[in-house]
Amino acid sequence: MKPSFTFLPARRTAALIALFAALTGCALTGCNKPAAPAQGRGGRNGGGPPVIPVAVAKVETQDVPIFLTGLGSVEAYNTVTIKSRIDGQLVRVAFREGQDVKQGDLLAEIDPRTYQVQLQQTEATLFKDKASLQDAKLNLERFKQLYQEGGVISKQQLDTQDSLVNQLEGTVRSDQAQIDNVKLQLVYTRITAPVSGRVGLKLVDVGNMVHAADPNGLLVLTQLQPIAVVFSLPEDQLPTVSQHMRGTTLNVDAYSRDDRTQLASGKLLTIDNQIDQTTGTGKLKAIFDNRNLSLWPQQFVNIRLLLETKKNSTVVPAAAIQRGPQGTYVFTLKPDKTVELRTVQLAFSQGNMAAIQNGLNPGEDVITDGQDKLQNGSKVEVPGGAPANAGDQPPGQKPDQRQGGQQGKKRAQKSAPGQ
Repeated sequence: MKPSFTFLPARRTAALIALFAALTGCALTGCNKPAAPAQGRGGRNGGGPPVIPVAVAKVETQDVPIFLTGLGSVEAYNTVTIKSRIDGQLVRVAFREGQDVKQGDLLAEIDPRTYQVQLQQTEATLFKDKASLQDAKLNLERFKQLYQEGGVISKQQLDTQDSLVNQLEGTVRSDQAQIDNVKLQLVYTRITAPVSGRVGLKLVDVGNMVHAADPNGLLVLTQLQPIAVVFSLPEDQLPTVSQHMRGTTLNVDAYSRDDRTQLASGKLLTIDNQIDQTTGTGKLKAIFDNRNLSLWPQQFVNIRLLLETKKNSTVVPAAAIQRGPQGTYVFTLKPDKTVELRTVQLAFSQGNMAAIQNGLNPGEDVITDGQDKLQNGSKVEVPGGAPANAGDQPPGQKPDQRQGGQQGKKRAQKSAPGQ
C-alpha cells in the first residue's frame, strides 16, 4: 500500500511564510515599540550612572583623649578576718550581717568573768608582795644602823638583807606585769573593728566556745571605701605609663563588663615591680573612692587609663577610614555631589575616632557609609540631608554599630509599601 501525501494550496503556503517572517522581525526589532528609559539607582538619572546613597560626616578639630584599656578585678582596700585573741565563750554579737561599721565599733564580746577573777588574784598577790618588800626595807635600815654602830651584826647579814630587798622588788614588778597581762586579756574580751568597712556573714553564733587558734575566725570585714582595682597592661605599654606618672596623677575609669556603663572614676596608684612572663603583662593598681558602692570585691571591670589629651587634632569617624593598595584613604564629598578619593596619613585611632595627620582640612565632608560602591568621581546623595559631625557618636559606640543602624534604616525604607 503506497503512502498518501496531502499538499497545501499555494495561497495558504504563502500566508504562512509571511506570518513567520513578521514574527521573526518583531522579535528582533521589539515590534517597533520605543524602549523604556533605563532608570538609575537614584531614580532620576535616566540612562546615566546610578546615584549612590551615602552617609557623610564633617572633619572637625577636637581634643582627643588617649586611653589604654585593660581588664581588671576589684579588690577590697583592706580585708580583715576577725579572730579572738583569747579563749572563752561568745556571749554577745553586736553587729548585723552586712552592716557598715566604723573603726573601733564593738563587734562581739567574750565572757570576761574568768579574767576578772584572775585580775583579782594577781592584785592580791601584788598587795602581799608589796608588804613583804616594805618589811624587808625596814629591816635593811635597822641592819645598816647596827652594822655602823659597832658591828653588832656581820657584813654578811647586811648583804643578805639587801639581796632580799632586791628580790622582793623583782617579785613586785612581776606581779605588776601579771596584772597588766590580765587587764589586756580583759580588753581582748571586747572585739572591735580594726578598720571601717562592711561586715560579712556571721561565722560563729552566740554561746559557742572560741579559741585564739581557730582558723576561720568570727567574721570577715572588708573595707569598700576606698576600694582598689588591679588590672593588667601589655609590658610594651608600661614604660609609657611610667613616664606619664612622673609629672602627674593619671585618671582611671572603671566600666561594666559590657564596656558600656561607667561605674567609677579613680586614680592610678602604682605599677607592680615585676612582669608576668607567662602573659607578657604587668599589673597596675588604681584606687577609687567608691562613694556610691558601685564596685564590689572580686568584680570584673574594664579599665580605661587616661594617658594624655591630644590638643587640636583633626578627627573623623573611624568608619570613614579605608585601606587599600594605595594605603590609607577616605572619600570626600565635593560640592557637585561627587566624591574624591583622597590619600590621608593616620596619626592615631582612639575608640570610634581617627586623628588625621595630613590629607584633610577641618570643615570638609567625608563618607562614612557606602564606600564599598564608590570610586573616584561617583555621583552620590545624602538621604538625611546635612552631614553629621565627627563627635556625634557616643564614645562607647563602635563604628560598625553606627553603620549597621544606617544600613538597617535603608533596608527598612526599601521594604516599605509603595517604594
